[in-house]
Amino acid sequence: MALRCLPNWVCPQTTHRSPLVGLAEFDSKRRRFCLWECSSSASQRAVTAIEGEIPYGRELKKSSEEMGLTQETRSVAFHRDLSMLPKPLTASNLYSSDGDDSKVQISFQGIPGAYSETAALKAYPNCETVPCEQFEAAFQAVELWLVDKAVLPIENSIGGSIHRNYDLLLRHRLHIVQEVQLPVNHCLLGVPGVKKEEIKCVLSHPQALDQCVNSLNNLGIQRVSAKDTATAAQTVSSSGKRDVGAIASVRAANIYGLDILAENIQDDANNVTRFLILAREPMIPRTDRPYKTSIVFSLEEGPGVLFKALAVFALRSINLSKIESRPQRRRPLRVVDGSNHGSAKYFDYLFYIDFEASMAEIRAQHALGHLQEFASFIRILGCYPMDLVR
Repeated sequence: MALRCLPNWVCPQTTHRSPLVGLAEFDSKRRRFCLWECSSSASQRAVTAIEGEIPYGRELKKSSEEMGLTQETRSVAFHRDLSMLPKPLTASNLYSSDGDDSKVQISFQGIPGAYSETAALKAYPNCETVPCEQFEAAFQAVELWLVDKAVLPIENSIGGSIHRNYDLLLRHRLHIVQEVQLPVNHCLLGVPGVKKEEIKCVLSHPQALDQCVNSLNNLGIQRVSAKDTATAAQTVSSSGKRDVGAIASVRAANIYGLDILAENIQDDANNVTRFLILAREPMIPRTDRPYKTSIVFSLEEGPGVLFKALAVFALRSINLSKIESRPQRRRPLRVVDGSNHGSAKYFDYLFYIDFEASMAEIRAQHALGHLQEFASFIRILGCYPMDLVR
């Protein structure tokens, strides 16, 4: 049913009525404006403005004689204001098409050449990357509208989950809009002209060093920790020492002018790091491709509560791809009365879950509705397309 809305003009001295069946009243002392409008020929609806709110058309404060305007003139001005309002967003406005990412700015932790920057470029090949010293700074850059998105490593197939970054997801109000599965290619880098047999010491991030232990032991190379892989490459490049190398990415070698002495030196060939792309606004869920939803929740105390919470997904054939528990920072311990003597203290946990379903699906909506029966807290971190590694 099409609705029409015509203004009712009122001033303290004279009452005007529009052609619609309606009544408008204005109390200049209490600044309250009540409007009865006709929404259809068969029904009427009451619309009341918030107390203290000034309705469209400040001429309501003055009489028609003071303004020197007729009702017809003021009505035209009213509609001109409405035409200047921004148009509503559609779903197509929130999805970037291929090649439409040249103006996207993405913050990441580290310096140019970091794996996080590589992940951002995989998601948005033409984006502008903005380095930050800390993960916290990357989040804040998005919140302060300095950049559009942030990229965050969340887990590695060998090193496991990055717990600090799970805490940041809860602390900030950003939304997950995309995931990136990035195969890791650790390279042994050195200054131009050097051979890998000359390398006696290698710099890199502690996790990268741990992932290349066997290869480095075979070469008899000493390991030294650095802030991150890209910083290690930068340090080797600036030092110019022939006996010092770095473990970093191919992109880092190109940026800092280093030679690649060996590629894929990680002990496990199937080394993949999962990254999350975060934004201020959530992505509108769809069903046109496989989607994943990330949530965090806490549970009430009771036997089998966690089992019941997970069962809401199994009952609807929803696959869980990830579950992570973290003690609550503000209330880490829960006191439970013992059945015999005294009381016991247990960790009070938050549970992070990824499940393979879109929030546009009825089964996912029903599952979260069912979960609310057991959860004392629940928050959707994001619903986003799955990145399928091929």
